[in-house]
Amino acid sequence: MSAREIGIHWEEAAFAHLRTGGLTLVARNFHCRFGEIDLILRDGDTIVFAEVRYRNANAHGDGIASVGAAKRGKLVRTAQTWLQQNPREASRPCRFDVIGCGGTPSSPRFEWTRNAFDAFASET
Repeated sequence: MSAREIGIHWEEAAFAHLRTGGLTLVARNFHCRFGEIDLILRDGDTIVFAEVRYRNANAHGDGIASVGAAKRGKLVRTAQTWLQQNPREASRPCRFDVIGCGGTPSSPRFEWTRNAFDAFASET
């Protein structure tokens, strides 16, 4: 499998996992000049910007550890762009979740970190 095919597989698996937690899909793979958000979901009234991180080994850190300050800044700017393009959603509370994926396709593991970082803290 190519890296992109692996990414698509784990995004699908992560979405299925989040759906069992009651989240519903709003958008997938939103792109703008600042970057990409893998999944945009709704959790009740809250808009959730979700970053899916697959690691085939923890040698490079788990999913949440792989989202450094630069990536958080890109996610925040990308989310701001999405909110500007979707003004009806802009008044809703928002949060950033990271879903770390591991294991195998037949035996996946997920580490779902809700509210993984504060948008204002990542802008510094």
